[in-house]
Amino acid sequence: MRRTLATLLLTSLLLIATTTLARAQATAQIAGTITDETGAGIPSAEIKVTQTATGAVRTVNSGADGGYVLTSLPLGPYILEAAKAGFSKSVQTGIVLQVDSNPTINVVMKVGSIAEQVTVEAGAAQVETHSTGIGQVVDNQRVAEMPLNGRNPIELVFLAGMASFPGNGAVNTVRNYPTVVVSVAGGQPNSVTYLLDGALFQDPYNNLALPLPFPDALQEFKVETSALQAQYGYHSGASVSAVTKSGTNEFHGDLFEFLRNGDLNARNFFATTRDTLKRHQYGGVLGGRIIKDKLFFFGGYQRTSQRSDPSQSTAFVPTPLMLQGDFTQVSSAACQNNRAITLATASGFAGNKISPARFSPVTVAIAKTLPVTSDPCGRTLYGLKSNQDEDLPVARVDWQQSEKHSVFARATFAKLHQDSTFDGSNPLSINQYGVNDYDYQLALGSTYLIGSNIVNSLRLSASRTNVAKFDDQYKSWKDFGSNFSDVGGKVIRLAVSGGGNFAIGTSASVPGESHNGPNPSISDDLSWVKGSHQLGFGGNLYHQRMNYWSGLNAVGNVSFNGTVTGMGMADFLLGQAVSFSQGTTYGFYNRQYYASLYAQDSWRVRRGLTVNYGVRWEPYTSPYSKYGQIHHFVPELFANGTKSTVYQNAPAGVIFPGDPQYSCGNNYNCNDLKKFFPRLGIAWDPTGDGKMTIRAA
Repeated sequence: MRRTLATLLLTSLLLIATTTLARAQATAQIAGTITDETGAGIPSAEIKVTQTATGAVRTVNSGADGGYVLTSLPLGPYILEAAKAGFSKSVQTGIVLQVDSNPTINVVMKVGSIAEQVTVEAGAAQVETHSTGIGQVVDNQRVAEMPLNGRNPIELVFLAGMASFPGNGAVNTVRNYPTVVVSVAGGQPNSVTYLLDGALFQDPYNNLALPLPFPDALQEFKVETSALQAQYGYHSGASVSAVTKSGTNEFHGDLFEFLRNGDLNARNFFATTRDTLKRHQYGGVLGGRIIKDKLFFFGGYQRTSQRSDPSQSTAFVPTPLMLQGDFTQVSSAACQNNRAITLATASGFAGNKISPARFSPVTVAIAKTLPVTSDPCGRTLYGLKSNQDEDLPVARVDWQQSEKHSVFARATFAKLHQDSTFDGSNPLSINQYGVNDYDYQLALGSTYLIGSNIVNSLRLSASRTNVAKFDDQYKSWKDFGSNFSDVGGKVIRLAVSGGGNFAIGTSASVPGESHNGPNPSISDDLSWVKGSHQLGFGGNLYHQRMNYWSGLNAVGNVSFNGTVTGMGMADFLLGQAVSFSQGTTYGFYNRQYYASLYAQDSWRVRRGLTVNYGVRWEPYTSPYSKYGQIHHFVPELFANGTKSTVYQNAPAGVIFPGDPQYSCGNNYNCNDLKKFFPRLGIAWDPTGDGKMTIRAA
C-alpha cells in the first residue's frame, strides 16, 4: 500500500511538472479592478507589471468586470501599467511585493489619449483583504537591523505577535542542529511548518527548522496561522515562509563583523570578574547580474567563532592519604559538614583506616587518572570548555529564461563544530561529547506561464542532517582491567556520592550519530484565474529518513554512594558499587512518506467580498522501519496466552512483523487513506478602501 500510494502521487505530480514547470509559497500576487471615473469596470485593459530590479515583465488582461489577478510574482519592487484605447495610460510606482502578500491595487483610468500618462505613487500599506488566514511579514529591514544575540533569524518569528517560546523540553536535543523552538497561536512547538524559497525546510527528527541563512542573506519571511486555505498543510500550528535574497541588475554586497568581548563590557555587579566570552561573527554577501535581465547570482558566507574560559566546578577526589588506606582526615567533622563518619568495620576498617591491598585494582587505576589534590578533604577545581565554530554559506542563481519561464537554484549549508568539554587530561571534565553537525539543502524551482491567466510552479528539494559525536578517547572499563565489553568506546560513566563526590561522564558524553536523509521533496501548485474565480490545484510528496544510533546503554554506568562503608569514596576504592548497568548500542532506521493533494477556489463574489473554499487530501501514511524493528502489545493476545511465532521467547501478547496477527507490514501502524479536510472561509472589506477586513472561517 505504501509503495502504491507513493507511486501514484509521484506520477501525478510528475505529469503536471513535465507539461508545465513550476512555483510555491515564496512568491506574491497583485489583484485589483480597473475602472473608469464613474466606477464602472473596464474589460480587456492590458495590465503590465515590471520588476524594476531585474526587468522581468508580466502582462494580463482585465476581465469582464474589470478585475485582474497576477499570480506567482517574484518578490521586490514593481511598476504597474494599465492601458486601453480611449483612456490615458495609468502608471503606479513604488509597489513592493512581500512574501505571500496579496495587495489590492485598483486603477482608475481617465478618458483621453493612450499617449497621455497618469503616474501615481503607491499609497499606504493595506490590510490583507483576500485571505482568511492571519499573517505578518518580517521584512528585510527588520531582518537586517534588529539586534539578535547570535544573529539567528528564527528569533524574529517572535515579532509576529502570535509566537511564544514554549521551552526546549524534549524537542531540541543533541540529535538535531541546535535551533530556536517556537510555538505559534498556542500550537505545539513542533507544529510549525518551515519553508525556504517554497521548499520544505525541516529536520525530520523533530520537525524543527533547519538552520536558516544568516540575516544578510535572508530577504524576509512571513508567519501565517489560523484558517489557512487548502494549499497549506503538513502542520497545524502555523507556516513560516522565508525567502533568500536574489541577485539583480545592480551589484550589491557588504562585509560585516560583529564582536562580543568581555573586555569591552562592564563587570556584572554580583560577579568578581568580567565575563570571558569572545564571539566573532564575520562574513559578507554579494549579488548581481551575469547577463542583464536574464541571469543573476547571489552568494554569502558567515563564520562564527566563540571562545570562553571554562567555568569553574568543584569535585572531591581521593587524596594521597586515602590511596594509602588512611581515611581519618576525610571522615572528620571538618570535611563532613560538622558530622564525623565512622567507616564500617565489617568492610575491614579499623579507626577509619584500611589496608590498600583490599582496594579494587580497577578503581585504583581510575583514581590515578584523576587530578592530584593537596586539600585534606580532597577538594579540586576543574573547568568545562564551551568553544564552537560555525560556518553558514549560501548560494543562489536565478534565470529568466523567457517572459513565460523563470528558474532558480539555491544551496544552503550549515556546519557546526562544538568542542568536547574534555580537556584531554582531566577525566572530571568529561561532561559532554564534542559534535560535528553538518546540514544542507539543495532546492530547484521553476515558474511557467501556460497562459496569461494560468501559472504553474514546481519545487524540488533534498536535505540532509548529520549530527556526529566525536570520541573523547579517554579509556573504557576494559582498559582499566574490568570484565566489561568495550562496545561503548573509550569512555565510562561513573558517579560517586555520599561523603565526597565526583563524576566521570554523563548521558551527554556517550557516543552516537544521527544521519537523516537524503529527504527528497516535490511540490507543485497550479493557479488558474478564470473570471471572478482563482482556482488552485497542487500537491506534495515528501520522504523522510531517520538513521540514528546511540551508545547510551553500551557505556557501562556505575554508581557508588556509601551504602556499604558509610562513605562513597571508600565504596569506590573498594569497588563496592551500589548499581551497575551495561547494554549494547541501539538505534532506529525509520522512514515515512508524507503526501497531499488539494483543490481550492478564491471566488470574488463582488468587490470587497471573497469566499475561499477547497478540500485537502492528506492521508495518514505510517512510519515504517527499514529493518522491521517494531513490536506491538495486544491485551487480548496476552489474556489468551498467545505468543509470537517470530520471536518465540517474547512475552505473551507481544507481536512483531511476520506474525499472522500483525497486519501492517513493517509499518508502526496501518495507513489510513480516508483523510479529507474541507476548508471554507470569507474575507470581507466592508468599506472597500483596504483598511479593514472581517474574516470568518
